Amino acid sequence: MSLSQRKKQILQAVITEYIKTAEPVGSRTIARRYGLDLSPATIRNEMSDLEELGYLEQLYTSSGRIPSQKGYRFYVDSLMEFKDLSANEIAWIHKLYNIKLREIDKIVQHTAKVLSAITQYTTLILGPQIQKSAFQQLQIFPLDASKALVILTTDTGFVENKIIELPRMLSTEELFKIVEYMNRKLKGLSIDRITNTLIREMKVEMIHQMDFIEQAINLLDESFSFEKEKKVYLGGTANILNQPDFKDVSKIKKIFDVLEEETLLSKLLEDASTADRMQVIIGEEITIEEIQECSLITATYRVGEKTIGSIGVLGPTRMNYSKVITIVEHITQELNGILNDIYKK
Repeated sequence: MSLSQRKKQILQAVITEYIKTAEPVGSRTIARRYGLDLSPATIRNEMSDLEELGYLEQLYTSSGRIPSQKGYRFYVDSLMEFKDLSANEIAWIHKLYNIKLREIDKIVQHTAKVLSAITQYTTLILGPQIQKSAFQQLQIFPLDASKALVILTTDTGFVENKIIELPRMLSTEELFKIVEYMNRKLKGLSIDRITNTLIREMKVEMIHQMDFIEQAINLLDESFSFEKEKKVYLGGTANILNQPDFKDVSKIKKIFDVLEEETLLSKLLEDASTADRMQVIIGEEITIEEIQECSLITATYRVGEKTIGSIGVLGPTRMNYSKVITIVEHITQELNGILNDIYKK
């Protein structure tokens, strides 16, 4: 059943008021504050219909109404109005971002703090994933007869370096020949496609052409044993304590327990980022049961056209969706600009 324009106006007013106050909303409040030119009795009847349709809930008899998950979803998809950030808010963001950091992980960590400070909610950011980048170049610099510095560069500007033990006494000419072969074979492949299977295929392909293929494969294994943990940066975890929705200590404990589970959070952000667009995940749409009284707004950040990580803002289902979405969009643009500037340099 589609909602009439009047029901939409009343639903929007109830949700807007509840986001502001965290208190059940009555018909007199809507009549007094939202200029709908309707009597409290008419508004009350419409609110009763909205409750029957599942868009509103009543905590107890004679109380005002609060939005249901269905109500929030309809609001986000069809009713929400966006406002641009003010000049002061934009200036504040620029001030918070006026930093001299050049390391990507530190910039992302700083972004988590900036975003939580502005939204007053909890921020989760999935750190840059080297596996999402494509192999660009492997360089090797012998340090002595048994050690070498290996530098891996990707198309998104990641630079990983590691000192490795050389497989055997290799001449400089042999080392450079190995590296040239691997660069030619792997260029353009995403890091997560450089698997053991591919390495075996390379061995079979070259076994009759390169008598030191074992050394090449060992060198590749060494070079790609960099840390690949999916790091999640948190900001403003204590902001949860300021939300009237979470006065129950047991609810807070469950949320904090989840925030300590980096594997859970990285999976949540990875799943949310597959759509490659802003997403609003409400209540039970979240796959982690312990935080299903929350909502999560996510976006992805990029280097060039390649997505390398994702941003999330976690708050109560009563969160100020339109404001948070606008802020996340602005912060994402700032982060993309900084990362792309670093990559170009």
